[in-house]
Amino acid sequence: MSAQSREYETETLLQLLQSMLTDMEESGRTLVIFCIGSDRYVGDSLGPLVGTMLTRFSIPSPVYGTLETPIHAFNLKPTLKAIQKTHRDPFIMTVDAALGKQDAVGSILFNTGPLTPGKALEKMLPEVGDCHFQGIVNSADPLPSSQFLNDTRLYTVMTLAERISAIIQEAHIRKEAGTL
Repeated sequence: MSAQSREYETETLLQLLQSMLTDMEESGRTLVIFCIGSDRYVGDSLGPLVGTMLTRFSIPSPVYGTLETPIHAFNLKPTLKAIQKTHRDPFIMTVDAALGKQDAVGSILFNTGPLTPGKALEKMLPEVGDCHFQGIVNSADPLPSSQFLNDTRLYTVMTLAERISAIIQEAHIRKEAGTL
């Protein structure tokens, strides 16, 4: 979890995202939603769940990382290269699971700037994105970091996925409608 990340109230976050989408569109950039994680572990499935939900909403932005085709440590770099080739000057919005303090479990954090995926498991992966969502799926203590993958409640992950995907969808709807 980045020290600069913060939890926003839903309405404030919607306004921020709508403004970002409008600015991005005016600058000619394409929004690409990049959902990181694996469906093999509940604690790491937040990204693919959000990606799947967003594709079902049929939002107008390309979505990478779903339950069917997850983005994980082994295919992250080639997928980023493919995005750079496919989309002109992409603005990448990243979604990933994160660990936090016990009282933060269930929180959604949003930050501008890149995300460093795999940090909790000490994986060396490149920073990704222009902005990012992190859903706090479990606490870092007292479990070893790798144990959180198996000891995370599906309810927590599903609730976070529903909230994040609904926020992204609503920001698109408001941007298209021109309502602030």
